[in-house]
This record gives sequence, structure tokens and C-alpha cells, in this order.
Amino acid sequence: MLQKINDLLNEVSSISVKNSEELELFRLKYLSKKGLLAELFEDFKNVPGLEKKDIGQKLNLLKQNALEKFNSLKSGFQNQEETIDGKDLTRPSFPYSIGSRHPISIVRNELIDIFTRIGFTVSEGPEIEDDDHVFTKLNFAPEHPARDMQDTFYISRLSSEDSSPEDILLRTHTSSVQVRVMQNQKPPIRTISPGRVFRNEAISARAHCIFHQVEGLYIDENVSFADLRQTLLFFAREMFGKDTKIRLRPSYFPFTEPSAEMDVSCKICGGKGCNVCKHTGWLEILGCGMVHPNVLEACNIDSKKYTGFAFGMGIERAAMLKYGVNDLRLYFENDLRFLDQFKTAF
Repeated sequence: MLQKINDLLNEVSSISVKNSEELELFRLKYLSKKGLLAELFEDFKNVPGLEKKDIGQKLNLLKQNALEKFNSLKSGFQNQEETIDGKDLTRPSFPYSIGSRHPISIVRNELIDIFTRIGFTVSEGPEIEDDDHVFTKLNFAPEHPARDMQDTFYISRLSSEDSSPEDILLRTHTSSVQVRVMQNQKPPIRTISPGRVFRNEAISARAHCIFHQVEGLYIDENVSFADLRQTLLFFAREMFGKDTKIRLRPSYFPFTEPSAEMDVSCKICGGKGCNVCKHTGWLEILGCGMVHPNVLEACNIDSKKYTGFAFGMGIERAAMLKYGVNDLRLYFENDLRFLDQFKTAF
């Protein structure tokens, strides 16, 4: 039996095939259920115990060599079938598919265009931030729930045994960029801060742990809440159409006082009610308010001389309303069937 295995090893190593039909004959002869290898494994049961080790090793080597030979020959034939004269037959035919901008990029650029037309500049900052810029200078109390791990992705936490000077985290809003602007620029300030933010939230049709924001800040002498409302009304009608209505509801944010949340009339259902607007006909689009004097003072701006307003919105939410998308998760799944619908949008 050992001599037969050695003969087959030499035979397998030297064999060659010219086409797929001969390759199939090779498989049937050596690797099929009724092939030579199957017969040898059946006969192996009758090998004396003292010889089993040597013969078993040779038999396994034969099986391995036969499989490697078959796979190598098969791969060679597949490559030949896919190319003719150096041409890849699996390559898509002309015309090539034209790509498109992602809907988030489209809406982000549109938001920037709307606000730059009324004098706002664009400011950007780091996504990995410190506690001072994300929370402390924005009037967040040490015990504020937004600092809790359930809302914030911390990279390192300050503890009594830690000698590091500050907590490092992924920013939860782009207000941290506004803090940097106020620290390095004297009023008047009129800026928007687009960017990606992170919050430790459950992913659903209405929420995600990663999303994009645009936040605005205007600081000057004699800035009022009426200025804020007119700015936001201009934005809503430029973004969603001249018939868009807005409403401001009292709210609370540590960095603004008074604070409000702005709703726009739901374009998805036309005000009739749907799962996106929670069947109210209104969709919450942003938070806003007058900049808290504590924030101005923390950034070395005289709160007795200057006032200002701030607002912030999720780009995904604006895109949902603009394009009638009812599930926020679609923006992150890279489904070409979804993305191809935006080829004509620029």
C-alpha cells in the first residue's frame, strides 16, 4: 500500500490538464467519493497497527497534494476564462456609472451657502476635545447629566489618582468650536460650525451615535431674540420652501438663556402626521437661544456690552425633512440603491 501511495504522489505532481473537461476527470479519478483516494482510505482500515503511522502520514500528504493541485489548476482556468487578450470580461461595460454626492454633503453645503449669504463665516475645530471646551466654558455644571457616560464617549476620564489635567472626549456638539472662536476673536462674531459629533445613544430611525451638526453664533452689541427669530425664519424658508412655517417653544440649554426649540412644518406628511413628526405635523429641527452671560464671561467677552444668539441643528434631520427620508440609518448604510437617488442633486 505504501508503494501505491508513493506512485500516486509522483503521478499527481507531474499531471497536467489542458481544459476544464480534463480537470473534471482529474477530480473524479482522485478526489471523488469513488476515486483512488477514497479507496485508499477504505483500505487503510486493514493496515496493521505498527504500519498505520507511516502509511497514514503518506496518505494525508497524498490527499493534501491532490487538493492543492486541483485548486491550482482550477484557479488557472478561471483566470483564463475571465481575460481574453488581457481584457477583463468581468469589468462593467460602458457607460460607467456616475457617482454622486452623499445627501449629508449636499445638505451641509446648502446650509453653509444659506448662512454665508447673510454674513456668516465657517469655523471648524477638532473632533477630539477636552472637557473645558465641550462643557465647562459652556456653563455645564459638574453634575450635569450630559457629562454622564451614557451620553458622552470619553477617551480618558480624570480621577483622583489620575495626574492628567483634563478629561478627553469625542465632542458631543460643535459648540466647542464656537468656544474657540470666542476665545480667539473679538466681537462682532458671526460664524457657523459644521462638523461631525458623537453621542452614546441607541441607534434607531430617529437617532444615531454619530451624526452631523451645524451650529451658528452671532455676537455683537444690541443683538436681540427678534434677530434670532428672523435669521431662523430666513433659513427655514430658504431651505424648505417659502411656505414653510416655524414655531419656537420654550426650552432649556445651559449655554443659552432664554432658550427655545424650533419646529418646522413637516414636509414629509404635509402636516397630516407621520412617524417622523410623531403625528404632530411639526418636526423639531434645531435648538437656539440667547448666549448665556456666563458663557461670554468664560470666553473673556464683556457680557454687559455684548449680547448674542446661538443655534444648532442636525444635518441628518434637515436632510430627512428636505428629501422625505423616514429613517436616519439609511445615511450610514452605504446602500447604492439609496445613494443613487441623489445623482441629480448638487
